[in-house]
Amino acid sequence: MDVQVANHCSIKSAAKPSSPQKAAESGTETAPKKKSRTRRGKRGKRRRGKKANEPPPFLPPEAEEGNIEYKLKLVNPTQYRFEHLATQLKWRLQEGRGEAVYQIGVEDNGLLVGLTEEDMKASLKTLRRMAEKVGADITLLREREVDCDRARRKIAEVLVRKVPDDQQFLDLRVAVLGNVDSGKSTLLGVLTQGELDNGRGRARLNLFRHLHEIQTGRTSSISFEILGFNSKGEVVNYSDSRTAEEICESSSKMITFIDLAGHYKYLKTTIFGLTSYCPDFAMLVVGANTGIAGTTREHLGLAMALKVPIFIVVSKVDLCGKSTVEKTVRQLERVLKQPGCNKIPMVVANPDDAVTAAQQFAQSSSVTPIFTLSSVSGENLDLLKVFFNILPPLSNSKEQEELMQQLTEFQVDEIYSVPDVGTVVGGTLYSGVCREGDRLVVGPTDDGKFLRLKVCSIHRNRSGCRVLRAGQAATLALGNFDRSLLRKGMVMVSPKMNPTICWQFEAAIVLLFHAKTFRRGFQVTVHIGNVRQTATVECLLGKEELRTGERAVVCFRFLKHPEYLRVGAKLLFREGVTKGIGHVTHLLPSTQNHVPDQNHNQNHT
Repeated sequence: MDVQVANHCSIKSAAKPSSPQKAAESGTETAPKKKSRTRRGKRGKRRRGKKANEPPPFLPPEAEEGNIEYKLKLVNPTQYRFEHLATQLKWRLQEGRGEAVYQIGVEDNGLLVGLTEEDMKASLKTLRRMAEKVGADITLLREREVDCDRARRKIAEVLVRKVPDDQQFLDLRVAVLGNVDSGKSTLLGVLTQGELDNGRGRARLNLFRHLHEIQTGRTSSISFEILGFNSKGEVVNYSDSRTAEEICESSSKMITFIDLAGHYKYLKTTIFGLTSYCPDFAMLVVGANTGIAGTTREHLGLAMALKVPIFIVVSKVDLCGKSTVEKTVRQLERVLKQPGCNKIPMVVANPDDAVTAAQQFAQSSSVTPIFTLSSVSGENLDLLKVFFNILPPLSNSKEQEELMQQLTEFQVDEIYSVPDVGTVVGGTLYSGVCREGDRLVVGPTDDGKFLRLKVCSIHRNRSGCRVLRAGQAATLALGNFDRSLLRKGMVMVSPKMNPTICWQFEAAIVLLFHAKTFRRGFQVTVHIGNVRQTATVECLLGKEELRTGERAVVCFRFLKHPEYLRVGAKLLFREGVTKGIGHVTHLLPSTQNHVPDQNHNQNHT
């Protein structure tokens, strides 16, 4: 059937080849020179093979779940039909947590039939009426022509997004990785402030938190920046709305950037940001003039180990020639295609590519979009904004609802003292719902206890919020609670949970690298969610020692104080050049979780 469809219709695609060589091939394909039959030979076969690999004139069959809906046409529906269509749109928006994509001119089986100009206008008008009824706006992402036997027809891809309601906008977290001086903070400054950089780092000054960061130009701490999109897909930033409160009020979708340190000296801070703040995606920034250098490979490996979907931005293209940029892109493609990565690089060169990249990136973890841009000239900066605007959430509404049904669990990542407010903690709500006035318990303390407290107020993105839902990051004001009793790595949970503490746990690990042999008594820094602490290897189950690349179940013991852990949590450990990943498989019972005595500590220090 697919062959018949391919013979019947053909679609004009604006997809960009991923290398200059392929661009040249595609150029010869569209306008081939006259050649004799004898000289074509294998080259002609190769061209026919290329043509067969072009996007076919059909999409995957429509899925019942998810936020993508196919509609052949929406021309003058009856009132009953219109009500049914509006209900259907409401369901798709719920599935996409406030966003839905409508493919107009497409049958349910995915066949691209297309519509005439008149029918397309009528269908878009009906879709706009449907969106208004459910409190949403529509944005035409792209139109594509379908060549059929009789007439040229079009299909349209439309983004439907809900108008923000009580701060319940869609919030995606993007961790920003890359080597020192690759332009991470400058890029974020340009995206969020709405003004281009002057070539000397002016755009990044507002992102720094410490004086030494301003003096050296290097990020050493974790900072957050927000980029908002309204229901029509327009950017809302500080140049239009001066305060974070105004950005939150007018945004339907928020991208929260987690700016992480690039210098190797601050690698522990970078790992903490990746494990603790649970980013949805990671953006790896690579300087076009330096290529893959410094901590670039390390950061790429960390994101892959933690299974965070990653895309790449090649910055500073204004500093070097076209050949240098192409060389850096080819270098990235080689690394991504290596057996350890197994990624499919996709170079984004126009708005159509950006739309395709956003959709494929969310659907497949192997697709890795690559952007080439400049924060000084603004070249291709709009393509990145299109990508962020369309990028869908990874979790659907059902998974979100299941997390919200669980008991409250909030990870403590930051602790502040604010004048006239008192103690404030920042972090992420892992599960449940948190409201102003809720009474929770926080711990564990050094002696393994949980202390009672009250949530006085909640702030999201620097503006007040009444309700916090699972997966959202926020700061909670705790009033006059003693700050000295808190530390990073604690959790605030519902008293009904009856939380348990853990001194000792087992984890299934893979030793990524170790210079010699990994054995009992070795000490490593363990990262599990927001927990970061030194732990000793108590034993290797069934083995005496481990070498690079080997797997085992290992028993770890914390050195300083007990922690709250969950079975199944991702684990990452390192010490010098030693690196490993895994997940928690078992928490040892409280009878075995005794505090290590003085002699035990001395033996392993």
